[in-house]
Amino acid sequence: MCQLLGMNCNTPTDILFSFEGFHRRGGLTDHHADGWGIAFFEGRGCRLLLDDRSSVESPVAHLVRNYPIKSENVIAHIRKATQGEVNLANTHPFMREMWGKYWIFAHNGDLKDFTVAPGQYYRPVGSTDSERAFCHLLEKLRTRWDTQPELDELFAAVQEEADTLATHGTFNFILSNGDILLAHCSTQLHYIVRQAPFTKAHLVDDDVTVDFSSVTTPYDRVAVIATQPLTDNEAWTPFASGQLMLFRDGAPLLSTMMDAGA
Repeated sequence: MCQLLGMNCNTPTDILFSFEGFHRRGGLTDHHADGWGIAFFEGRGCRLLLDDRSSVESPVAHLVRNYPIKSENVIAHIRKATQGEVNLANTHPFMREMWGKYWIFAHNGDLKDFTVAPGQYYRPVGSTDSERAFCHLLEKLRTRWDTQPELDELFAAVQEEADTLATHGTFNFILSNGDILLAHCSTQLHYIVRQAPFTKAHLVDDDVTVDFSSVTTPYDRVAVIATQPLTDNEAWTPFASGQLMLFRDGAPLLSTMMDAGA
């Protein structure tokens, strides 16, 4: 299965520490070596970087590791191909425009017997089940509303579509429009919210430690979402199977099961 990473913050923050461990899962500490990508929202724009090489060998990953891009919403993905060739068109995250905003999507899983007719607004470019699911999800939302609805309505609609898509197989995903970040779990997904008082964190995939108290302010708040915890000395919260969560300003705002992990 693929590896997912998401970050949602209340102030622009770089993802260097998390990415240092995460990128090693693309062919070094794990066998996911069929391409990778990362998206950084910056204001209304989005910086999307993709490579069909493994993240441990990718010059693009080297750039990200040494370039402290600050963003309030980040989505990264390391691919283990199950459907579709290994090429750029099939590399996550995927990006589309809806309601005047960019939307970014990355998926971990495998959807069987999932075919849909070409949409009016959204059609896949590549040949993955993931991009088909993304286009189908946006098509359903765009058909229902001409402008973005209230968050509770949007959340309920995404949950409804996620439940339907999950009947075809594993559907772990992260979705963001630069303002909010949605994360859905079928099998494996974890999150942590870092806020004052900040402490030290140590990576699982590399012997690297950071003291967040030395690089933050008392007002910072950062939520990190990952397939598997990135650190071994912090308390990560597992998602429940079928759970959808909406993060804003570095904290869970909506969840189908708030008592299960908020």
